[in-house]
Amino acid sequence: KTVSNMQEVAARGGRIILVGDARGAAQAGLETMATLTMPDLDPTVAPIVYAVPIQLLAYHTAVVMGKDVDQPRNLAKSVTVE
Repeated sequence: KTVSNMQEVAARGGRIILVGDARGAAQAGLETMATLTMPDLDPTVAPIVYAVPIQLLAYHTAVVMGKDVDQPRNLAKSVTVE
């Protein structure tokens, strides 16, 4: 399912950064801009560990784009500050 989404992105000229274990990276079979191979983990903790590089990627992308990472936009509907 994920590979089909990656194929759609590639077909539209998007750049792919693949984050996954070695088996998943080998099965993808697509050309990627970068591949970050994560260790094999128990499925119960893998989402927590895999979220770290994704969050760092989002942070550094926002910094490069000149966005204020401490003032995210469009959260007014989901976050209430008292």
